[in-house]
Amino acid sequence: MKAKLLRVLLLVAIVFTMNSCSSDSSEIATDTSSASTQKAMTYTYNPTEIETMAIINAYRVSIGLNALKEINHISYKSEEHDHYMITNNVVNHDDFVSRSENIMKVLGAKNVGENIAYNYNSPQAAVDAWLKSPSHKANIEGNFTHFGLAIRISAEGKKYYTNIFAKI
Repeated sequence: MKAKLLRVLLLVAIVFTMNSCSSDSSEIATDTSSASTQKAMTYTYNPTEIETMAIINAYRVSIGLNALKEINHISYKSEEHDHYMITNNVVNHDDFVSRSENIMKVLGAKNVGENIAYNYNSPQAAVDAWLKSPSHKANIEGNFTHFGLAIRISAEGKKYYTNIFAKI
């Protein structure tokens, strides 16, 4: 019985790590003295990131919501998280509180949310997966004004997506 349970748990873990996405949000107003307050002024968007942001904005507009404006600093924080996930071979929201506190302090955001995804080969596939998940969809449809996005590819060719939303 134990061996069967372990096999099932291993299979679930493998499936989860092979194709995963997640969401989180924060309205935390705490001491942010440990978060760097330097604003990232530049960020170079690649075509895949531009396409993903366009798909998200087209969806928002199609349901009567405002299009979101990109902010380089938020994309920079998204990129940092992609690098963290690739370096540590994980797909998670580690340090989301720190990222959200930084965005609140540096940009004056009132609310921050985050979607992550892993192993989707196209922007449309990642956004479609987010829209099928109630918590991800809530972030995409949330009361936000701005966003940032980074998509990075690991040495193994897996894409890591971090999409952070903010109300400023």
